[in-house]
Amino acid sequence: MLKQLATLALACASLHAQIAGTGTAANAVPSPGPSALPANPVIEWNKTLLVIVRTPGAQPATIHSTRSFAILHAAIFDAVSNIAGDFIPYLVHLADAAPQASQVAAADQAAHDVLVSLYPKFQTTLDSELQQDLAGIPDGSAKSGGIAVGQTVAAQILALRANDGADVTPPPFQSKLVPGFWRPTPPDFTPADFTQWGDVTPFAITNANQFLPAPPPALTDAEYIRDLAEVQSIGENNSTTRTPEQTAIGKFWNGKIQNYWNEIAQTAAIAHHLNIEQTARLFALVNFGMADTTISFFNAKYIYHNWRPVTAAEFNFDPDWLPLTTKTAPDPSYPGAHSATSSAAAQALAFVLGDNFNFAVTSEVVPGVERHFTSFSAAAQEAGLSRIFAGQHFRFDHLAGALQGQQVSNSIDKTTLLPR
Repeated sequence: MLKQLATLALACASLHAQIAGTGTAANAVPSPGPSALPANPVIEWNKTLLVIVRTPGAQPATIHSTRSFAILHAAIFDAVSNIAGDFIPYLVHLADAAPQASQVAAADQAAHDVLVSLYPKFQTTLDSELQQDLAGIPDGSAKSGGIAVGQTVAAQILALRANDGADVTPPPFQSKLVPGFWRPTPPDFTPADFTQWGDVTPFAITNANQFLPAPPPALTDAEYIRDLAEVQSIGENNSTTRTPEQTAIGKFWNGKIQNYWNEIAQTAAIAHHLNIEQTARLFALVNFGMADTTISFFNAKYIYHNWRPVTAAEFNFDPDWLPLTTKTAPDPSYPGAHSATSSAAAQALAFVLGDNFNFAVTSEVVPGVERHFTSFSAAAQEAGLSRIFAGQHFRFDHLAGALQGQQVSNSIDKTTLLPR
């Protein structure tokens, strides 16, 4: 753990430089002018959390990281919006927040307090980052007022999520050896994960069933037969029908999809020159959408318990079939997680900024490779289709997930963090 903390310390020390242009997703954004802009604390702390969740062993295995991102950005948004006042806070309404208080100090303090609570082993590094950030703010009532707002907001947001069901021990999944029913998959046969996540309290939608997709097609339906044939052909590890481009796409997106979209949000916020409150709102909407979509799709997965393509291939007397990525995610196939999460994030980004945007994305699993897009929706579409090319999902998984993510975020965007 000490080695991991040292690594995180080095990464956090370089965050200001990353935001100025050396971060992976930020590389595609032209410099806004000859003078470097000051670091945006919303982006800075988002990068810090990305460093943490990418540190081996840092993220609890039974708690999905989308929850951490949503809590972080709920606290940052409410801390800033109580001072700036252009948008309605998510939860915390402070009658005594002075408009002269430092928004930067409020954001820094709120983010620090949330991350220390969620990741206490990283407190030393997080304390150091906070001290460095606050040192750049002149002492006085504005600074102290911002710090007080950040502390109050973080405490209330953490209290709200303290009993949200995330820390419940996941119940074991009872598999059945019947056609279509999910079971652990080769080659490692990992037990089902996040079996409890559909019961976690959402951040902004009513409940996990609010946007439940229709059931997947039956094994005798033409749609199922067609989609099975497609994924068995182009999703196999040694496929001869998958194109080189499809192979590249299947490998490129084979990481934690929420991490990709947080980096895309960083790129978009910088390119659009958003102020602190605007950035805080963007990241809150994106991460509320991804968090509530994750709760929703896990709820659906364990309602429908649909098997994965590798199990369907085995049932169809092809026991040697394995997906492009060899291993299969340890949960039921329907709906598709990448498709749902990507659609939710793209919907939120388009709601705030419009869909059309030229940007590059880097992969957290294929170093040195970029893919370029002209819209958020195009990136979301490719991310979803990548799971068919990777042999992880049927096309009907992708379509259901994409619709569910869009519905979740659309509902949140129209009801949450609205202008005053």
